[in-house]
Amino acid sequence: MRNYWVYILASRSRRLYIGVTSDLQRRLAQHKEKTIDGFTKRYNIDRLVHFEETTDIHSALAREKQIKGWRREKKVLLIEEKNPSWDDLSVSWSTADSSLRSE
Repeated sequence: MRNYWVYILASRSRRLYIGVTSDLQRRLAQHKEKTIDGFTKRYNIDRLVHFEETTDIHSALAREKQIKGWRREKKVLLIEEKNPSWDDLSVSWSTADSSLRSE
């Protein structure tokens, strides 16, 4: 069974980016290494502040769209519900940790 993640990244100034992926570790590495041109590279958005896991791609895409449609205040509440200090949740991950990779 394949896993999918809806995730929120933030810059130090708390500019937000919402995305979905089937390989969270790889996707975060791309954001952190700035290997893909675009919004996150331009605004230095590379800190994982929230993520949700599901096994259904349709649910993941619907959730991503839902969160993107929210006002900023609601997105901030979602983040601060479990991560009040906006810590980078990926800091403690080891490169050998395969629990965030799809099979």
